[in-house]
Amino acid sequence: MTTKPSKEIETFENTHPGREYTIEFDCPEFTCLCPLTGQPDFAHFVISYIPDELCVELKSLKLYLWSYRDEGAFHEDVTNRILDDIAEKINPRWLHIESKWFVRGGITTYVTVEHIKED
Repeated sequence: MTTKPSKEIETFENTHPGREYTIEFDCPEFTCLCPLTGQPDFAHFVISYIPDELCVELKSLKLYLWSYRDEGAFHEDVTNRILDDIAEKINPRWLHIESKWFVRGGITTYVTVEHIKED
């Protein structure tokens, strides 16, 4: 597996698809660039999901999040894009992402997004 940033999220089979359980990733070192100023933005992401048939492979998630480091993105947009990419890749029963953006100009931003699988 590569050690370079990548937009590819790898998966593996859920060995307990009949059981509902939650997987949570704590990602305190997310960075991207402000699309207006080009300055770095820092965030703490918490990604929680209930898998169905597939799970997210951890190293690929790290490389995926790293791929945003040199990319300009608004807080709301990047949080939603990450949710969409993970949901598309693993089609979980439930997916919840919270991003807490470090203070910039006296303002801290929190973005929460959720995906619920349709029956």
